[in-house]
Amino acid sequence: MASCRQLDASRRARSKRVIAQLVLLMGLLWATDISAYAQDSPSDAARLAAARTAFGASQWEEAARLAQGPPEQLSDLDFLAGLALAHLERWNDAKDALEAGHRKSPGDARFLVELAGVAYKQKDLRTAKHDLQAALRLDTHDAYTREFLGTLYFLEGNLEAALKYWNAVDKPRLRAVDFVPAPKLRPELIAHAVTFSAPQVLTRDALDDTQAKLTSLGVFPHQRVELAASKSGDYDATLHLDERNGWGDSKLEGIVSLLSGLPYETAYPEFYNLGHDAVNFTSLARWDSQKRRYFGELSAPLFRDPARRVKVYFDARNENWNLSQTFFAAGALLTDLNMRRVAGGVELRSVVNGLWSWSTGLEFAHRSFRNLDGHTSAPEQPFFTNSNSFAYWLGVERSLLRIPERRFTLDSSVEARVGRGFNVALGPFATARGALCARWLPRATGDDYEMQAQVRTGGTVGRVPLDELFQLGLERDNDLWLRGQSGTLDGRKGAAPLGRRYFLANWEMDKNIYRGAFFNVKLGPFLDNGAVADSSGLFGSRRWLWDTGAQCKIRILGSVTVVLSYGRDLRGGRNVYYGTVLR
Repeated sequence: MASCRQLDASRRARSKRVIAQLVLLMGLLWATDISAYAQDSPSDAARLAAARTAFGASQWEEAARLAQGPPEQLSDLDFLAGLALAHLERWNDAKDALEAGHRKSPGDARFLVELAGVAYKQKDLRTAKHDLQAALRLDTHDAYTREFLGTLYFLEGNLEAALKYWNAVDKPRLRAVDFVPAPKLRPELIAHAVTFSAPQVLTRDALDDTQAKLTSLGVFPHQRVELAASKSGDYDATLHLDERNGWGDSKLEGIVSLLSGLPYETAYPEFYNLGHDAVNFTSLARWDSQKRRYFGELSAPLFRDPARRVKVYFDARNENWNLSQTFFAAGALLTDLNMRRVAGGVELRSVVNGLWSWSTGLEFAHRSFRNLDGHTSAPEQPFFTNSNSFAYWLGVERSLLRIPERRFTLDSSVEARVGRGFNVALGPFATARGALCARWLPRATGDDYEMQAQVRTGGTVGRVPLDELFQLGLERDNDLWLRGQSGTLDGRKGAAPLGRRYFLANWEMDKNIYRGAFFNVKLGPFLDNGAVADSSGLFGSRRWLWDTGAQCKIRILGSVTVVLSYGRDLRGGRNVYYGTVLR
């Protein structure tokens, strides 16, 4: 037994010595392998230095080979690999390398900038812009990123967005400013309206101011500023201005404009740029037996300043009203009310800058009513009182938000009006109106799927006659459209709800259907919501109104727009088909 124990002990001792020798041998072999690997594979730092040398010598293949390595390598090697692969135009490989480096160093803007360059080469401008925006959030002062981003918007034709980023790096500097075609307007008016010139930098504010002043002149319905890069690195600016002279740019356009209202017995005599001084005369003559009207307006720059425009107008109406559905007084229905109104006034509009403007004016009016059928009670009398009146107003229009990258704008307007009716049944009154209007072009270029939404509200305090009430519905002399509510009944006004307080929201979308040399066609849905009320209880919608439907817009020769709409009153179930001309 003892010998057996000694033998076992000897075997255990020999086994331990063998194991120890094996461990020692494996350690020596591992050390030898590591030493050999260290000799065969240089460190990341050494590879980076070698790759940089090859890259500096324009040896793109060698630089890419040296910089590519295991996934855990330095992000600088990924960056260098991406650059080298981009020079080799291996765009997908370059993208993979740069994305790998960005994941390791998410705070390094270089990767995003180079990824944008790869996306640009692959004609993916949307991704390129997204990467550059992200890079700017990491490094807000990088001049190259801003210039690159501005260039992308410029290539898409979004000049306002391009200027937003170019201006931060003192670009684009103008070499020349030209007009195509040469305008007939007096040179001094053009000089005051165009607020940029060579060799200045074209700024976003100067562009907005110029567009606002050119619009104020009333002779340039369409305007476009085009930039072209020169070999010197500066830019040539060309203003494409469609100028109205006389009764139109051509005889055909003049005839279309004059007779566009014939389907509803209306003509529009107009003359523009009289004496080449931006003096314009516009008018409306309607011989419809139910609502005769003549309106004329003469406007001109005040002291030849394109930023300030004064207009004088005259408006005469002879209208028949049918209030059987909208006047809730007891007694006989007012189905043949006649109103005659004559008014004249003056208005001054001033453009402060490209973001806001203001206007002020005053009006004198006289109105008379016939066929009242005994509606002369105290609550009813103010609405149908023969009277003279005076009104003064002040309005402001302000651009609240502009996001040129998203092609989104939000504009606002506010107007306050005070006046007095000179009759014992009337007296002083005051009106306030406000509006918000949003416009969005969802695509990077063009106006396909354009969306517009606006919210308007207003109210009047004091006693006012019928013609001072707000009306929600489709009617040619009314701009508060609920497109499922007809404003006339058998051709007579008064079918749409009336009142001294209102709220109205409109939304619409336009899809381009056809574009041609003579006309363009857009088609899209709309949704309207509104209500009108009056403290007397004699007028009002009595409930919220919801309308939906579709409309078609046909733009003819760039001068007039024919609007055809179908609207359905979701509350009452009525269908309304309507057509008119917008100018």
